[in-house]
Amino acid sequence: MTGPPDQVVDVLLCPVCRQGLTRAVGTLRCANGHTFDIARQGYVNLLGAATGDTAAMVADRAAFLAAGHYAPLATAVAEMAASAAGGLVVDAGAGTGYYLGAVLGRRASSYGLALDVSAAALRKAARAHERVGAVVWDVWRPWPVRDRVAAVVLNVFAPRNGPEFHRVLRPDGTLIVVTPTAAHLAELAGRLTVDPRKAERLAATLTGFELVNSRSLRYRMALHEDDARRVLGMGPAAFHDRPVEPAAGTVTASFLVSAYRPV
Repeated sequence: MTGPPDQVVDVLLCPVCRQGLTRAVGTLRCANGHTFDIARQGYVNLLGAATGDTAAMVADRAAFLAAGHYAPLATAVAEMAASAAGGLVVDAGAGTGYYLGAVLGRRASSYGLALDVSAAALRKAARAHERVGAVVWDVWRPWPVRDRVAAVVLNVFAPRNGPEFHRVLRPDGTLIVVTPTAAHLAELAGRLTVDPRKAERLAATLTGFELVNSRSLRYRMALHEDDARRVLGMGPAAFHDRPVEPAAGTVTASFLVSAYRPV
């Protein structure tokens, strides 16, 4: 089957008229005739003009993740998601689908919806797992997803649209958010600007949610020069305010993995 699995198509809405979508030959379409092509790589563009990460940026990110530097983080996210209710997993700002694929690997009956503004990233996300459906969408906008259909929403280093998290999650659903701590890439901090109000800003975006679980994860990464360049290019926006000359060495990875429930 080409394109998103049927279980993912069933939760999608037409971005034009908010009607449900059904599969036709090589397309998804609604009852009003709005039609969206399924790309040969398996993703569907519901947004129109895709922006976000370029193919070169996505290649760098994929190479860094394939080297295993963030594998402990993917395991931590998957472990936290494994204890959540069964059902659909939506990854908001999914990128290449690295974390969504890890989560589905521990949830045998779940399907995943990868949302991202980058078509280049979703070419890889569509193949991150056989149960992933990939859709080009700007997660800052209202999502083309039905109300209360997700058992889990993932948000890993991505924009946080609190109202849409709340609308799409089931009452028994779980939101899992990953943020870097002040110690993340600390060895580069002298040449980078770290947001000192990150925790405060996170809380402000998640009104309507209650924290139920939180785990700190910290470890050391040995990076070659290429990997150092790649991690700076794919890191949180707080690190992007000015160019930094990459250098090989051992640096700290430090994250907070938090689970919330809607209230």
